[in-house]
Amino acid sequence: MKALLIIHDNYQEDNHFPIAAGYVASELINEGVEVEVYCMDIYHYTNKQLAEKLKKEEYDFIGLGFFAARYTETIKDLCKIINRYKKKAWFVLGGYGPSPIPEFMLEDTECDAVVVGEFENVVKTIVHDKEENNNRRIYRAKPIKKLDEVPFPAWDIFPMDIYKKNIVMAGMKAKDRYMNMVTSRGCVNKCAFCYRMEKGIRVRSIENIVEEIYQLNKRFGTNFIEFSDECYVLNKKRVEEFAQALEERNLNIQYWCASRVNVIDEEMLELLKRSGCKFINYGFESMDLQVLKGMNKNTTPEQNENAAKLTREAGIPFGLNFLWCNPYDTKETLWKNVEFIKKYNTYQHIRNIRPVTPFPGCDLYYYAINKGLISGPEDFFNKFKNSDMIMVNFTDMSLDDMYKELYKANGELIKDHFKHTNGDMDEANFHIESLRKVYFEGDITFRGLRHYERKI
Repeated sequence: MKALLIIHDNYQEDNHFPIAAGYVASELINEGVEVEVYCMDIYHYTNKQLAEKLKKEEYDFIGLGFFAARYTETIKDLCKIINRYKKKAWFVLGGYGPSPIPEFMLEDTECDAVVVGEFENVVKTIVHDKEENNNRRIYRAKPIKKLDEVPFPAWDIFPMDIYKKNIVMAGMKAKDRYMNMVTSRGCVNKCAFCYRMEKGIRVRSIENIVEEIYQLNKRFGTNFIEFSDECYVLNKKRVEEFAQALEERNLNIQYWCASRVNVIDEEMLELLKRSGCKFINYGFESMDLQVLKGMNKNTTPEQNENAAKLTREAGIPFGLNFLWCNPYDTKETLWKNVEFIKKYNTYQHIRNIRPVTPFPGCDLYYYAINKGLISGPEDFFNKFKNSDMIMVNFTDMSLDDMYKELYKANGELIKDHFKHTNGDMDEANFHIESLRKVYFEGDITFRGLRHYERKI
């Protein structure tokens, strides 16, 4: 049997290695399936080029994973091409986009199957079913408890020479080689805007993690890693064991990670530095307690302040991530966030505050439905245009006033960034103009302010 995994285009040059597709490929290979990948992300293949490929080739499976934010702009047209030229292949969808709304996706895309949850737990069933029949269906996969049993991503079938070079993270040198990986699945919390469906967190053993790092280093020269976990920093014991294991294997790596603010103290930060941490992404989200409670964030403004202060004193750069337009947000809560960012900014990136989006699967999505703000998945995708545009207004402000305040607030943050970096106000004004086009002209092609220069 033969499978084609399609990595859809993101219309940008800074593309991370598609971890989920890497895991899917490994599982299919272990079931005796010949796997090919079609990387539209880095090669920018067009739908027409994909059509020509499908006309010439024969496949048993065609797989496509995606986030909901890409559905209207990219995925719908891609699905039409696949369905038109797939021949005998089963067309299978997966990922955070289709998982919360599988019935809608099955009908709207006319695919053959939707996998809800983690593909690895249903791959044997799918391969068997394809051999036996061609009935369209939804596969509901349970979360994998023992993550060490999942094989490493099938790196060898991907263009690794490109993936290891085309991301430049803050703190990297020209000779460094990058790769992203995960050490856990899930999170200790469930924020209202999070569209992950399963509860709790499952972790890989330190030995398993370090072995993957060793393989990446040995085979691809990887020495700079982005841990793409929702919540990498769990407790001091785990971070200390990780640092010790790296030392025992003589692996000198550097890494990015994500953390909740309520687990940070001086000792934790010292352990992170010892193990090679060069950047911590924090989801501060808001400096207003009522807004944080409405998000089910289970953190406080005081914990935000403490984490920012201690991390800066420790000399570790960190991400200042905020969302606005949540329930209980006001003009005043927006400017609290702006002042916090200006106070603690380490200026690795241009920071901007984005509006919250109630993606299918998150509590905020169902809250919006109950409030009559959206009616369901079809209405969501009709209204959603871009993650930097306000899709649902959860505040008491008018939409026009919200965009005016966002434009003013982010304009101030952009000017502050360039004032503290290269002083290039022409570049600052270029970025401000980009946001003006998003907010007031509906430019849906905007891909954010924090791009990296391509390294190859």
